[in-house]
Amino acid sequence: MRSDAPAVVDRGRYQDAVTPWERQDWREAVFGWAERGLAAHGLRETGPRKVRLRPWSVLVRMSVAGGDVVWFKANPPASAFEAGLTEALARWVPGYVLKPLAVDAGRGWSLLPDGGTLFRDALDSAALTAVDPRAWEEPLRQYAGMQRALVPYTDEIERLGVPGARTTVLPETFDRVVEENTALETADREVLRELRPRLAGWCEELAAAGIADTLDHSDLHDGQLFAPEPGRFTFFDWGDAAVAHPFCSLLVPARAARERFGPEVLPRLRDAYLEQWTGDGRTQAELRRALSLAWRLGAIGRACSWGRLFPGASSSAGGAGDAESAGWLLELATEPPL
Repeated sequence: MRSDAPAVVDRGRYQDAVTPWERQDWREAVFGWAERGLAAHGLRETGPRKVRLRPWSVLVRMSVAGGDVVWFKANPPASAFEAGLTEALARWVPGYVLKPLAVDAGRGWSLLPDGGTLFRDALDSAALTAVDPRAWEEPLRQYAGMQRALVPYTDEIERLGVPGARTTVLPETFDRVVEENTALETADREVLRELRPRLAGWCEELAAAGIADTLDHSDLHDGQLFAPEPGRFTFFDWGDAAVAHPFCSLLVPARAARERFGPEVLPRLRDAYLEQWTGDGRTQAELRRALSLAWRLGAIGRACSWGRLFPGASSSAGGAGDAESAGWLLELATEPPL
């Protein structure tokens, strides 16, 4: 497989981002590895490649004989765990995730089948009159079911290198992220420091609810799941993942649904997600209270993710990361809508 085969390269708004794609030796290693991975499944690459370069990944769309598509993904060191996590999830929760064709966990490389129609594209392609505000309900039920199934694997998930953002240590995580962030104004930093005692209380209350930490996708918007057939959804792109309170996961999809459909959809989505967590002796009111706390605390995980994937403020990407991280931290000072 030639490393210099024709390729259309998309750098998005990160024209100056430095990625390993620029190195010919890296490309040769990648496509030699991908060729062997494809051959193990009786596949062969054909046609030009489409390459998407971002600070958080190198993604290559490759056509294979027969008209199918496969994807190569390389993660940077901060999210290199994604390759091994993707492989493990395919064993632990098959049907909820993509099963990789090949993985090099040490180098953070994955070779993945095409997942079908993106959920976002399915929503966008529907006539406006046909877009149901309840569209997120079933994906959230299935995602919550996957989270519950993964609770027994939490320690193994952390051993794969997935960052920890466990409920009991979130106050210390918050202290570190606030201290390291270079984009916070003095007044904003003071607001967050004054919030710290209340935040510690929220963490204590949430931990006391007795719902175990598990895998949190941390960025589950409508472009992070596939809808390959009616009623079935596949979750992917785990580079922002963390071990955290499961309810923190609702923050991003609920915001995406609110933006598309309006705030009136939020109670239904909350209750659809919580269906999987009933039956353990907790009342609906207790679950809703826990979710409200986790909605707020989930902002810490988002801030950590931006800081991890865009370290430092010296580059444009690093500065953008600190700015985004600061924005998420300040969300802690606002009342959750649920």
